[in-house]
Amino acid sequence: MQKVEKFIPLSRPTISKDSIDEVVGVLKSGWLATGPLTQKFEQKLSAYFEGRPALCFSSATAGLQAALIAIGVKEGDEVVTTPMTFVATANVIAALGAKPVFVDVDRGTFNIDPNHIYDACTSKTKAIMPVHYAGMPVDLDPIYEIAQMRGLRVIEDAAHAFGTYYKDRKIGAFGDMQVFSFHPIKNMTSGEGGCVVLDPKSEQKILELQRFHGIDRPIWDRFSKNGIRDYDVIFPGGKSNMSDVQAAIGIHQLAEVDVLNKRRRYLASRYSYHFDDIKDKIRTQAIPSYESMHSAHLFPICLSDKTKKNNFMAFLKDNMIGATPYYTPVHLFSYYQKTFGYKKGDFPNAEYIGERIVCLPLYSGLKEDEQDYVIGVVKKFFE
Repeated sequence: MQKVEKFIPLSRPTISKDSIDEVVGVLKSGWLATGPLTQKFEQKLSAYFEGRPALCFSSATAGLQAALIAIGVKEGDEVVTTPMTFVATANVIAALGAKPVFVDVDRGTFNIDPNHIYDACTSKTKAIMPVHYAGMPVDLDPIYEIAQMRGLRVIEDAAHAFGTYYKDRKIGAFGDMQVFSFHPIKNMTSGEGGCVVLDPKSEQKILELQRFHGIDRPIWDRFSKNGIRDYDVIFPGGKSNMSDVQAAIGIHQLAEVDVLNKRRRYLASRYSYHFDDIKDKIRTQAIPSYESMHSAHLFPICLSDKTKKNNFMAFLKDNMIGATPYYTPVHLFSYYQKTFGYKKGDFPNAEYIGERIVCLPLYSGLKEDEQDYVIGVVKKFFE
């Protein structure tokens, strides 16, 4: 098998000419910050999520923190979440002086195990924050049942889950709050950015105020021709607003995302099919017992022999293939061990996965011959 000349990255965004033209139009307009395109993007996101409010932020991380603040999470509180996630999920909890209370994951789906959530809740628990890992939906029904029994809020970290379905429902179209990411690696992007989708009866106003210093009037309303320049500050909010430059990309990405996701799911199914004959060497994310549709954000594999992981990743790199070990379980990082007393051995399933996991290239622009090359290199390593 001849080595390819061009590196195959882990991910690459698909940006249409319409997106580029829209960005150029914004740059020529003289208004680059939050303005009419951001409002238009939010309206289109709301329509995508069946009419629920969608509020854009500068990142999903900012959206997660804003959601926690909106529901009143403060110092001394606890939020139940998963250790098998990007550290931002736990960081936003810790940044507010609260404690991330980790619950181990299911070794098959890599998602938080709902069977252990109830016992992890205490009188200090304010919320449950599940993560739809790689685009695989968490089993939400038992989580919402626990939340209702204990009077808790649910903030879904849906950074990986744009276009994911749980049973017959689109993630974001039901439930409490969902936070999506538009980072360039995600299924749809706005360069950077994210959004919070929520129930119309919940904390929409406090989330809006957090994005721009707690000021009670949107920028565009104050500086447009007919705008009112006077404003009030309701509380000391931060600054995490999305720009119209970002929204210009996002509007066109949103129009294309279902088609892009269909392509990603097709490529993921090809991986699964071709790896079936080496399932004693690697295993893929399990299909859950409940009905679902994966967004195919990532394609993670777990090596049966964890001692081969570093050599495997080096072999992929030497053969011009990008891959990454998403993720190191959060409780193994020094900050979380020193601050909250977590230690190795606390969450054995997450650690088992973390020691073995490697994500292979997956993006809508990946060509089948490139994917065939990746598959061939993976199999060659295990020969």
